[in-house]
Amino acid sequence: MRVRTPWIEALEKQRKKGFDPTKPSSTPATPPDRDLTPKKMSDSFHRVVIPLAQDPWLLDNYLNSNGHIRLGTIFMDLDALSGVIAYKHTGESVTTVTAAVDRITINHPLKELCDLELSGQVTYATGRSSMEISLQVAKAPEKGAKVHKEDVLMTCAFTMVSLDPSTKKPVAISPIKLETEEEKRLFELGQKNSTGKKALAKRTLRKQAPNEEESELIHAMWLKQLEYHDPNISTRKPENVIYMDKTRQQSSQIMQPQYRNRHNFMIFGGFLLKQTFELAFCCAAACSHSRPTFVSLDPSTFENPVPVGSVLYLTAIVAYTDPPLVTTNVAGDGVEDTAEGPGERYTRVQIRIDSKVRNVEHGETKPTGQFNYTFLVERNIRVMPSTYSEFMIWVDARRRAESVKASIEGLEPGRLRNGTDDGRSLRVTE
Repeated sequence: MRVRTPWIEALEKQRKKGFDPTKPSSTPATPPDRDLTPKKMSDSFHRVVIPLAQDPWLLDNYLNSNGHIRLGTIFMDLDALSGVIAYKHTGESVTTVTAAVDRITINHPLKELCDLELSGQVTYATGRSSMEISLQVAKAPEKGAKVHKEDVLMTCAFTMVSLDPSTKKPVAISPIKLETEEEKRLFELGQKNSTGKKALAKRTLRKQAPNEEESELIHAMWLKQLEYHDPNISTRKPENVIYMDKTRQQSSQIMQPQYRNRHNFMIFGGFLLKQTFELAFCCAAACSHSRPTFVSLDPSTFENPVPVGSVLYLTAIVAYTDPPLVTTNVAGDGVEDTAEGPGERYTRVQIRIDSKVRNVEHGETKPTGQFNYTFLVERNIRVMPSTYSEFMIWVDARRRAESVKASIEGLEPGRLRNGTDDGRSLRVTE
């Protein structure tokens, strides 16, 4: 369903009509009398099996140089699957786009190459333009059997928005009809996620200054910088402390029609996920001098579409390390430096990727989204911001980390409190 017509046909059709299909029109194309009867969750359910263990040439498209499955390619498949599920719910008379990836977490890492089952359904829709689609990737079960909990590789949620294909304005879709207790639970979870995102938007640093604790931490890091550069003080920057600006990695790429979505003139959201994930992986590897293990994709947004023929610019930076460079002490009456001393063997590294798109003449620039990936590295490192902008990036990432991470104290190694993997288990994915 991703590509409806060959590119040459779409291009010729565009030239004959003499208009730009990427820009809004004043004439609606979505019928005003569409059937918006409530639909069951099961109406949109879809599953597909990728026979990686059976087809070595198919597997060849999913492997990296180590023989591990490339998670970026799986992310592309998940975005494509969310599109299929969305259209099963909305019908073909609307344009559905990916608005956000709310979460992707590893539950049980694959320890062997096997067939994969990707499945999902719409779990939250109130009748407005957006819907939440819950997905999972699992080891494919035997024919007629169900997926076991321990065989689920990852779970995730995508927020999709339906638009009028002509005006590009949001249009209403069918709400969800709840029938079982499990469906009510899933719907309530989607409602909670929606409320949480709205609350988070109100607390953004563009609207709310750092609180007292955050200001104290910023001040403590600033004082540390002064110590590192003061010739009259013996304190020097520890080797495991890395300045944030030294972690920056960038890439640029022309958006070719081979990466387009089913509407032909915009880039497929899954391709952007793949590109940002692999740049984030490189950024984590470069700063830690070790091989990172993916832990999660935290809430990330798509702001503007990326047209075919445009130039995509991606910038990755280490926004936060956990444990952080400084932290409030147990008593809460001061700040402690965690950089010096033996420290932790592992560090959770949060990579922030900002993306922007320019037309090929570079006369117009638009932000296209922000993506937040977390990796585990077997290295004791700490990131230190230097400028005010970097301090705000650090605070934003800290807020994100505090809201999504689970404490691992008192649990068996390799497990998080919410049942997801913390990145230390052996796996055949990266």
